Amino acid sequence: MTQPLPDRFLPVVQSLVRIAVGMAYFSHGGQKLFGWFGGMGGNGGTVELMSRFGVAGVVEVVCGAALVLGLGTRWAAFIASGEMAVAYWWVHVVGRGELWWWANGGELSLVYCFVWLGFATWGGGSLSLDARLAARRSTPG
Repeated sequence: MTQPLPDRFLPVVQSLVRIAVGMAYFSHGGQKLFGWFGGMGGNGGTVELMSRFGVAGVVEVVCGAALVLGLGTRWAAFIASGEMAVAYWWVHVVGRGELWWWANGGELSLVYCFVWLGFATWGGGSLSLDARLAARRSTPG
């Protein structure tokens, strides 16, 4: 039986997960707003800013960048989690008429929702701007 990684690695792994998933989340907003990474429909298309997908793109770009940097992690993660919960219910459950992710194509929204809910609880980890700012505030002088 193999031993798990020592607990001392948890903060670094937590930060790496936040950064990697944050980059993926950010890329979805970049697709929607700027046509990056293939854009919408794979042809560099963008969405209307004042649409539900435009609002989602703004949340994904702003919160995604904050999550990658680990700046305001708890709030950014809470907002991102809420956006993904709304996306799951509005787009996948109501839009496709199916509750379960295997039938409605909403597994990514569901996973993002719960990953960000975890980070809203845990914070950004040791490799975050939040941690640096907290350390600076606690240092006298």
